[in-house]
Amino acid sequence: MTSTPEPRIRARSFDDAAALYSANRPGYPGELFDAVEELAGRGLRGARVADVGAGTGIATGLLRARGAEVVAVEPGDGMAAEFRRANPGIPLVRGDGDRLPLVTAGFDFLTYAQAWHWTDPARSVPEARRVLRPGGALALWWNDMDSAVPWIAEQDERIRDLFGADGTGRRTPPPGLDLTLREIRWSRRIPLGVHLANHASHSAFLMLGPAGTQEFLDAERARLSTLFPDGTVEERYVVTLGLAVM
Repeated sequence: MTSTPEPRIRARSFDDAAALYSANRPGYPGELFDAVEELAGRGLRGARVADVGAGTGIATGLLRARGAEVVAVEPGDGMAAEFRRANPGIPLVRGDGDRLPLVTAGFDFLTYAQAWHWTDPARSVPEARRVLRPGGALALWWNDMDSAVPWIAEQDERIRDLFGADGTGRRTPPPGLDLTLREIRWSRRIPLGVHLANHASHSAFLMLGPAGTQEFLDAERARLSTLFPDGTVEERYVVTLGLAVM
């Protein structure tokens, strides 16, 4: 079992792997954004949205495709560079959820796609209240592989054995906010190599280093090749959405 690095160090580990992250991480289903609109009581089209911890822009681009006027907030140099390469038409400002470089009462939505857990809620909650307009919505979501699927549960157990629970725990919406919760299930079919590269882009593996990561992934490739002999993996996901109207 490895010790858990300080969260800010783990968060910055993505900067050296931004291209890997962008190429292999999953997107999000349309049903997620349907749920965001339903729970917020308004549509995304024409809404002013700040996507915080935007990374390489996976969620940001989908928000824009829904018609939102979206601005991204990202602290990491490498992730910001990849964001600008992939999303040249979307404005990006440098900062994080604890110190939002955004105007007060200027936004209808504040979104965190797998990024809220990198914040300090004692700071990020007041910042969310500051930048949202009255009646604006804070939407947090996490995209986890569905452990109800046997092979995924078995793989999760192997990852827990490698890192310990602290390094791999499921992300759930935090206490202290009046969140309405929703779960959305979806799946994607991808080559086995993309599945393995998706794992390699997670902070726990980035902190483990190339040798340890490759050893684990080689063993996974051997196991999963017997389950998916055609080389195509169906990854099933559960998106946990928490939304609070502020």
